[in-house]
Amino acid sequence: MLVPLELAQLSPMLSELSSHDLEVAETLIGVVRFLLIFVAARTLAEVLVRFQLPTILGELLAGVIIGASGLHLLVPPETQAHLSDSFSQLIGGLASIPPDAIPEIYNETFPSLQAVATLGLYALLFLTGLESELDELVAVGGQAFTVAVAGVVLPFAIGTAGLMAIFHVDLIPAVFAGASMTATSIGITASVFGELGYLKTREGQIVIGAAVLDDILGIVILAVVVSVAAGGTFSMAPILKLVVAAIVFVVAAIGLSRTAAPAFDWLIDKLKAPGEVLVASFVILTLSCFAATAIGLEAALGAFAAGLILSGSKHNHAIQQAVLPIVTLFATIFFVLVGAGMDLSVINPLDPASRSALVVAGFLLVIAILGKIAAGWAFVSKQPTNRLVVGLGMMPRGEVGLIFLGLGTSAGLLSPSLEAAILVMVIGTTFLAPVLLRLVLGGNTPDGGDKVDDSVAADPVGLV
Repeated sequence: MLVPLELAQLSPMLSELSSHDLEVAETLIGVVRFLLIFVAARTLAEVLVRFQLPTILGELLAGVIIGASGLHLLVPPETQAHLSDSFSQLIGGLASIPPDAIPEIYNETFPSLQAVATLGLYALLFLTGLESELDELVAVGGQAFTVAVAGVVLPFAIGTAGLMAIFHVDLIPAVFAGASMTATSIGITASVFGELGYLKTREGQIVIGAAVLDDILGIVILAVVVSVAAGGTFSMAPILKLVVAAIVFVVAAIGLSRTAAPAFDWLIDKLKAPGEVLVASFVILTLSCFAATAIGLEAALGAFAAGLILSGSKHNHAIQQAVLPIVTLFATIFFVLVGAGMDLSVINPLDPASRSALVVAGFLLVIAILGKIAAGWAFVSKQPTNRLVVGLGMMPRGEVGLIFLGLGTSAGLLSPSLEAAILVMVIGTTFLAPVLLRLVLGGNTPDGGDKVDDSVAADPVGLV
């Protein structure tokens, strides 16, 4: 996963170093980062699981502790936080290069770690699609749609109007902040529901379906806002094209689960080389992500769709067993990086400059929570459904919120205080959702919950 740095592209300081020294430093940085991630994540996961809290919370906390808000040992370049001097001195001493050169090497090699984390996210979403009860997902399609629409409209409308009326924020920044509250982190939601044994329940399927639709609607809104803010002309044609593409893509995935899965099974039965199930599954995953990206959708949606396509395979259990170790390793990296990217210094109440941001943040956090919880009551159902669980499942913004925040920052749409407020909203919903779901659901797996084979049911998403 480590890519040797090109000497011609480096700064004068690094270009004076030998390629061997650079390679040693790059390798040491990569090894130490992985060591920090896994030791911190598993230590906190072991602590939290003894308090019957989701292990994903431990992974997020591990990222906060070793990341931009804590020890500065795992610092994503986009946070603008400084790498720990002790880290630089350690690597510099071992690699026999100046410690001042370490931060640049660190930043140049960080994309390789993010690529591994992205693989973990896609594998998790792929596994979520595999574990989805397709008939149930289709059966709750109407409920998922109404939950998704309510979960987008309520926080978007109330948040935007409140920022303009109460805090006198300009139209474009207010609309963007409102749009940043629309999405739901399907990765975090799927992980929590999987741990609690609710992924295959009616509530779990409604939330998963609504989370997919939320991301689509949120991306459409943000694309419009960024385009308008950049001086582009507003046109309905591209927006309608994107919406239609998303609908066709999901419907096609459901249809392929009936037709493509048997062909996949036939191919697997013909292959004899070891690892055929995993390799063939990841070919489908890659093709689905490529197709989603090619038509302007998120690759994450393609990963989930790939799982749906293979959910009808007779090799479903074998695929889950093959994918679980990848999820266990790489999804951990993803969630730790989410925590590491959260800079809590922007909400220091002792800093006078942070107080105005805290007030706005409190407003956004309340609207973000209540808007999603209210969405749990936005559908009609003749069957008993825990609507509070549905609402809480829609709450976490997680990596999706951070992506939207990064988009607004790079486009120059947000003031520092509004950036901080959105960050607090993302952090608050991400950490509160797993805790509140655990409190509401308790530790008992429901009737009709996740009832796959024991080896998988004990750890549905491979994160315990």
